[in-house]
Amino acid sequence: MPNTSVLLAAAAETSKNDGPGWVLRTVLIVGILGAVFLAWVLLRNYGKDDRDGDGDDRR
Repeated sequence: MPNTSVLLAAAAETSKNDGPGWVLRTVLIVGILGAVFLAWVLLRNYGKDDRDGDGDDRR
């Protein structure tokens, strides 16, 4: 069985060069796009008062 400290040193050296990885990058991009989509969905009908359903806001 290899020495644990050697494995940890090798893992630390490899991760230093690779960056956060494609999984973290994908999670960040999907999270940001999801937040933008959620904001768009919530704000597109903000301020509309369409209780009677005819679409005419004049009274």
